[in-house]
Amino acid sequence: MAYGNALAALADPTRRAVFERLRTGPRSVKTIAHGMPVSRPAVSQHLKVLKEAGLVADRPEGNRRVYYIDPEGLGALRGWLDQFWDAALAAFQAEVEKSADEQKESK
Repeated sequence: MAYGNALAALADPTRRAVFERLRTGPRSVKTIAHGMPVSRPAVSQHLKVLKEAGLVADRPEGNRRVYYIDPEGLGALRGWLDQFWDAALAAFQAEVEKSADEQKESK
């Protein structure tokens, strides 16, 4: 249940803000923390939780770590969410077809 860990990690608003800062590409902890109302060590702790949930990964660049969204972990979360979207689309299609049939019958 990889998506469960991802949902739990993203439940925290500060953690979501950290995650969202990676949307445009890899960033160092310093860059992520810039302008946030929490310290760099706090951002590092949030990144640790996101990494454990499989949502972010990191790589060394010189003497710092650069974090980026892990497409594999995000894919697991998206797969879970897509099942709801598929069901919603199927229900919508059934309703449209039902309305179309009712219109034909009333003519």
